[in-house]
Amino acid sequence: MDPVEHADTLAQAGGLQRERIVTPTFVLTAYSKISSPREPIHLYIEGDGLAWISRTQPSLDPTPHQATGLQLAAIDPAPNVVYLARPCQFTPMAVNPTCGIPYWTGKRYAPEVVASMNDAISQIAARAQGQQIELIGYSGGGALAVLVAAGRTDIGSIRTVAGNLDDAYVNQLHNVSEMPESENPIDFAKRVASIPQIHFSGADDHVVPSAVAERFVDETGPRCAQTRVVPGMTHDGDWRAVWPDLLRVAPACGR
Repeated sequence: MDPVEHADTLAQAGGLQRERIVTPTFVLTAYSKISSPREPIHLYIEGDGLAWISRTQPSLDPTPHQATGLQLAAIDPAPNVVYLARPCQFTPMAVNPTCGIPYWTGKRYAPEVVASMNDAISQIAARAQGQQIELIGYSGGGALAVLVAAGRTDIGSIRTVAGNLDDAYVNQLHNVSEMPESENPIDFAKRVASIPQIHFSGADDHVVPSAVAERFVDETGPRCAQTRVVPGMTHDGDWRAVWPDLLRVAPACGR
């Protein structure tokens, strides 16, 4: 199935409607439902998508074929759920002249990407004024969840799923190029240390192993951050099957 059609099918099953959100740098695709403006918004951020065809060949379109972040959003029973795709995913390149290969390779967490995601989240937050945003990020979406949260005051919690929370460390593990034009979430760990957060890792994830989340929590300190390892789970495994149970684990700060 075409990736956009597949995403539409996933979203419709969860009552989410596709829309485009215009920011100064990128036009972003979102799927949303806001049923109760007086309650928090669960906001999901997609992973890196189809960034690479092979170890050395980048994709010409980063739109994910499976959209794990959207799979999770579509089964979230909260009244307000929004899924936010990354720049250049799902949105036609013709309406996104800024898009180019660097934005899903070396610049995927660049300051202008963070700013665009932040602007879109502000537009979404305005639909439930005064309510907190509960961020959920899959893989590279976990990186952006932290980077966005570091500059906002309305974030109620952060959950990451196989989150790339230290891209320099992950790139070293895989012996691939550094990303000097991107921001590294672990450098912002202290700035989100007071936000309740849970970082879920797969026990069999060899792409972003559980050590990444552990390193991040070492930086934030354990008062508000914790890690959970899911047995038998790989990076692109069936997170949807376990998500209802994981979602019930509420992030909280200890004393």
